Amino acid sequence: FSRRSVSPLMASDSDFDDFTSKVSFMFPGQGAQFVGMCADVCNDVPAAKALFDEASEILGYDLLERCTNGPKELLDSTEVSQPAIFVASMAAVEKLKQEEGQEAVDAATCAMGLSLGEYSALCFADAISFADGVKITKARGEAMQSAADAVDSGMVSVIGLGKDVVAELCEAAAEKSGKSIRIANFLCNGNYAVSGASEACDVVTEIAKPDFKARMTVKLAVAGAFHTDFMAPAVSALEEVLAGIEIKKPRIPVISNVDASPHSDPETIKKLLATQVTSPVLWENTMQSILSKGFERAVELGPGKVTAGILKRTDKKAECKNVEV
Repeated sequence: FSRRSVSPLMASDSDFDDFTSKVSFMFPGQGAQFVGMCADVCNDVPAAKALFDEASEILGYDLLERCTNGPKELLDSTEVSQPAIFVASMAAVEKLKQEEGQEAVDAATCAMGLSLGEYSALCFADAISFADGVKITKARGEAMQSAADAVDSGMVSVIGLGKDVVAELCEAAAEKSGKSIRIANFLCNGNYAVSGASEACDVVTEIAKPDFKARMTVKLAVAGAFHTDFMAPAVSALEEVLAGIEIKKPRIPVISNVDASPHSDPETIKKLLATQVTSPVLWENTMQSILSKGFERAVELGPGKVTAGILKRTDKKAECKNVEV
């Protein structure tokens, strides 16, 4: 996406080029969910409970029940975990608001979210409404699940290697298995998730330690090869839902996973969201970018501490607090 080719009919896409990351709000992605999440926040924060009630109406089932009581297999399924993490993250915003006041929320100078978390960041930045966020994450989860069901694929986390070596590992695994695999999540140096055909994933786990000296590999509990062309069937379903949704210019910069840059043109944001399911997640680039733009502190909002952990591994002195649910 050329960021400079602005026709008279298009909004400018470069308004946030010189953004400051002084206070960076970060939102987690799939895999952060756990059974029991949001029980306390919904008891303590009425506005958080109201979000779950609204989401349950849209989804046609009791989302809070699935978050608090599971079962785990149900909550972990792509079509439930995506709206669950989105709603839980927005509930964390309400918790911060209730505990520290509106000014704590307004302190954010930019926002970002890991994969699915980009929708939470866009909702936080008033680019999409909460109801639309629930609708999109539901549709995205369903579309990615059905794309995953169509082919035997998966993801593996590779720990302890640089990205160039992980790329070589993928090449070797693809050659040995005759199936495709590539880096899908660039998280931080020494932590990359690869995504591809199951046979290629098996070869990665088999050869990563002995042949490439990885510290360890972990098969991820996801439905399939997210952020690769294996997700191509999900793109048109997502485009269809996005077409019926209004995206406004974000009130603060939201950094895209596709190119690690903030965008101010709603149409460009929409295109990138559709592209995102088949594109690698450039989180490592995003962390490097924010650490060079006047960064003072980060706040992670939502279940788990994944993005805070990655930030700390990128720069162990980086200040980060968690608003957990």
